[in-house]
Amino acid sequence: MLDEMTYEETAPDELPLFRGLPASRRTGLLRNAMVHSVSSGTVLFEQGDVPNFQLIVLVGSAQLFGRSAEGREVLIEAVRAPDLIIPAAVLTGAPYLMQARVPEPSRFLLIHAGAFREAVDADPLLAHAVIGSLALQFRRMVRQIKNLKLRTATQRVGCYLLALSKRQGTPDRAVLPFEKTLIASELGITRESFSRALSSLGKSGIRVDGQTIAILDASRLAAECMPDPLIDDVDAEDFAI
Repeated sequence: MLDEMTYEETAPDELPLFRGLPASRRTGLLRNAMVHSVSSGTVLFEQGDVPNFQLIVLVGSAQLFGRSAEGREVLIEAVRAPDLIIPAAVLTGAPYLMQARVPEPSRFLLIHAGAFREAVDADPLLAHAVIGSLALQFRRMVRQIKNLKLRTATQRVGCYLLALSKRQGTPDRAVLPFEKTLIASELGITRESFSRALSSLGKSGIRVDGQTIAILDASRLAAECMPDPLIDDVDAEDFAI
């Protein structure tokens, strides 16, 4: 149930997207919107669908998956509150390149795609906010590509754990938010490679207990995996003794 979640929900009229907009513009957008609560496992849209709405995460998250013609599926990224979900497809009216699936009970604001495009065309402040969202998503994708192309599987896993522990506010541990197969997919490796990387990192200061990874020596782990602020949310200096 959503009421049992620990996430802090963003009210629709307090979204960063609406910050600075005139009250009349905000009211007009919300008049063409609805709040939609969904359960874990819900598919919001399939790749190839043409957007009917601009979806914005109010609480929870959505996972974006790519699927090949042979049916192979990979997790591309997770979108968390209060981000927009694939605004590029909505603005262009082009088919989604990914499927969106919900890994936890979540709530979304759905703004009719046509009304959203008209508002972006008419309001420079809203256009600027959407450009900002697109820019952040572009930078996330570039960071992801650098992570995949410049690092070994073990380095990717170690930097993921360090960034996760920082985001969770627990420097001595990281609790994996999804099943290991999904995390491995996001990191561009197999489930078996993910397990081997965790085993290898046991010599660099971690201990695995199910979904909880104890970080026994963060500075040693950082020295092994070399987090980079131009790729990760963390820097090696964050873990220096």
